[in-house]
Amino acid sequence: MTLAFVDYLILALYFAFVLGIGWRLRTKISTSGDFLTSGRSVSVWITSLAFLAANLGAQELIGMSASGAKYGIMTAHFYWLGAVPAMLFVGVFMMPFYYGSRARSVPEYLKLRFDEKTRGLNAITFAAMTVFSSGISMYALGLLLQLVLGWSFTASVLLSAAIVLIYTLLGGLTSAIYNEVLQFFLIVAGFTPLAVMAVLKAGGWNGMSARLPQVMTHAWRYLPEASQNPMGVEWFGLVAGLGFVLSFGYWCTDFLVVQRAMAADSMSAARRTPLIAAFPKMVFPFIVIVPGIAAMSLASMSSGYVLPVKGSGYDYDQVLTTLMAQFYPSGLLGLGLTALMASFMSGMAGNVTAFNTVWTYDIYQSYIRPGAPDKHYLTVGRVTTVVGTALSIATAYLAQHYNNIMDLLQLVFGFVNAPLFATFLLGMFWKRATGHGAFTGLAAGISAAALTHGLTEAEQKGAWISNTHHFPSTMAQNFWIAIFAWSTCFTVTFLVSLATKPKAEEELRGLVLGLTEMPSDGDLPWYKRPVPLALVVLAVLTVLNIWFW
Repeated sequence: MTLAFVDYLILALYFAFVLGIGWRLRTKISTSGDFLTSGRSVSVWITSLAFLAANLGAQELIGMSASGAKYGIMTAHFYWLGAVPAMLFVGVFMMPFYYGSRARSVPEYLKLRFDEKTRGLNAITFAAMTVFSSGISMYALGLLLQLVLGWSFTASVLLSAAIVLIYTLLGGLTSAIYNEVLQFFLIVAGFTPLAVMAVLKAGGWNGMSARLPQVMTHAWRYLPEASQNPMGVEWFGLVAGLGFVLSFGYWCTDFLVVQRAMAADSMSAARRTPLIAAFPKMVFPFIVIVPGIAAMSLASMSSGYVLPVKGSGYDYDQVLTTLMAQFYPSGLLGLGLTALMASFMSGMAGNVTAFNTVWTYDIYQSYIRPGAPDKHYLTVGRVTTVVGTALSIATAYLAQHYNNIMDLLQLVFGFVNAPLFATFLLGMFWKRATGHGAFTGLAAGISAAALTHGLTEAEQKGAWISNTHHFPSTMAQNFWIAIFAWSTCFTVTFLVSLATKPKAEEELRGLVLGLTEMPSDGDLPWYKRPVPLALVVLAVLTVLNIWFW
């Protein structure tokens, strides 16, 4: 892949623009709340695009294209089954509790609803997860710059991390959110032409269907048995593991995305944020997954396209970059690379801003130095941004052991988000749930995830205790890790709660169903009301699933 002057110019202009946004917003940062939570002042269309863009990191684009090549159109389930329904649920049902409680973070909500130890456990596990997720973004971008510019992996990671660090330090969460909006449009503009070119070169959808195994072009038809599809999962494992546990665990409890909705300027805007974001989310499989399917079709043709090999199989993580090298001319290549840089910065900045908020408010202020002046916490937030970036650089090297970074990402979510969703489900909708039950359940769920991973093996990963079961793919293993983690947490939380004393109802007002006044939106037009918006999304979603059945 050779870059021309115009390609470097586009990259340079982008770097200057994102740093300029941070510089422009620096004057708005005077308190820890401004830096870490944006002061709940952002309009709904910005929070909606940021809500989506925070999940469009390099691991999302490169990983989903890789999974498209590895698993086919079944990968679209990560959007149509594993994202959109949960986005509707958090907007319609859960956001009134988050936003109405005035909590500054998800762990802080857990403190208000349960107790301090539950908040502490979640804060620590979430901080670890954001570091891993940010490191995966760094790994993906390091591969990109190594391939395109010939730089060393370490130099690539350090330079890109420095750029994100600067604009996040300058403008905090607000800077990250506004840059995420810019990055969203760059990603769409940078990858839509690639999807069109690759599919047309492969002969369109009909041409790809004729050239590839039928299982690669059907989303549901080959799910009755795990042996029938490349993902190695049956319909129950997919629906329960991905569609329920992992998806609801991520979109409903992950502070990285919830933080964007909580930055909205009103309750109505906070509830509509994930619903509006669901519309472009449904379209993204055509931009990031279909090119991966086209790549496998092109590799089977005499098209000149070759997918690199890694170990005994393909290096699926290079699908997107090798397609760009194959199809993009100068100028368009620069735009595509800028879009990948944008996706990296979007994912990394999202994780870093979530990490610094949770560390500052939920760990440092709670356990290390409570009662300090606000300017002290502003300083801690900025220092934590630097520390979080450094830790992320270290974890980038772990991702080198996987040939599909989405496999690693889903494994991390299975350990953290899957049991956490059981805690939130009981906490928000059952006033009898107790702090002792929540803490014990979370600890048991995380332990169940570790045991499942240690006792099972997939693609030579796991089984570090004993190999008692073999999964045909790491993704199937991840789904069942999530199922066991959620089920264990739910059961233990329920049983321990029955045996322990709950909080008084007065302490739970605004935090749990039945003791919270739900917002009224009857006087708003239909497109500003959460329920009608959700019904429209569900109708479109149903059509897509039937079309690609």
